[in-house]
Amino acid sequence: MLYPLRFTPLFKERVWGGRRLARFYPDLPPGPIGEAWVLSDHPHGRTPIANGPWAGETLSGLREHLPPERDAALMGARVLARGEEGFPLLFKLLDAQDDLSIQVHPADDFPGLPPGERGKTEMWVVLEAEPGARIVHGLAEGVTRDGLAAAVREGRTVEAMRFLTVRPGDVYYLPAGLVHALGAGLVVAEIQQSSDTTYRLYDYGRLGLDGKPRELHIDQALACCSDAPPPAPAQLGLPEPNRWETLVSSPYFVTAHGRCRGDWPQETDPGTFEALMILSGAGAIAWPGGGEEPLAPGQAWLVPAALGPYRLSGEFDALRVRVP
Repeated sequence: MLYPLRFTPLFKERVWGGRRLARFYPDLPPGPIGEAWVLSDHPHGRTPIANGPWAGETLSGLREHLPPERDAALMGARVLARGEEGFPLLFKLLDAQDDLSIQVHPADDFPGLPPGERGKTEMWVVLEAEPGARIVHGLAEGVTRDGLAAAVREGRTVEAMRFLTVRPGDVYYLPAGLVHALGAGLVVAEIQQSSDTTYRLYDYGRLGLDGKPRELHIDQALACCSDAPPPAPAQLGLPEPNRWETLVSSPYFVTAHGRCRGDWPQETDPGTFEALMILSGAGAIAWPGGGEEPLAPGQAWLVPAALGPYRLSGEFDALRVRVP
């Protein structure tokens, strides 16, 4: 039986985290929670299915039970034809109460990747931003890779960064190799390749939750960073109701924003699963066979590629992610 799957988030304590994810999750555990992994099948955190006959099972556990034709019905023929191991994406909500480290992620072909890891291309949608909140989005104008290396050696890393002041609704694409960092005062939705590899370039001399200096990975970061101009940001804006508008189209994911108002018929693409992240509002999802469940902010859903027609209803904003 295949049906839209809702997932129970996993919470990650981070030295830079806070408490603002409690507005999505009233049962947020104590401590500085920096990340909610809302849909993941990465070995560092597999989110369990929360609804229906497969409740309690992880996505990889479910797929082990499926014959190849049903796995294709879940994941999509085009996704499986890519030949990747496991589920290809990871979805998060992040609460940056403090500045994150200045960091860079490797590409798929980086020779230093840990065994079994992918590269890490990602995107951010800014949900909350305190006045003056900033991000690092690439290198400052005129700074090359060699110039960055010199700045790091001379203790001038921050001077080599391109800082942008951000606001709610901003959308940033972060291809592998782009130096980046979230600043304090931000809550963002993050869509990324299924990877947990980050190379820290600079971390403000901060101690970790264990009271020890956090590890830097300067050689790896410099080896995989790019000095290409960063992609231009986008904005959520006010889309026409009941219409998907593409925000980011990458080799790994195509993300669209939609604003449901009333009844909104949908149709899956048999080549790829659909992932839905509910950002705000309330509604419902209904599918063939009589299934229907409520939608709420902070939820992530995986809609099987072969489901065909289904319906969204209510008044809410969501992201829809497909594999190209």
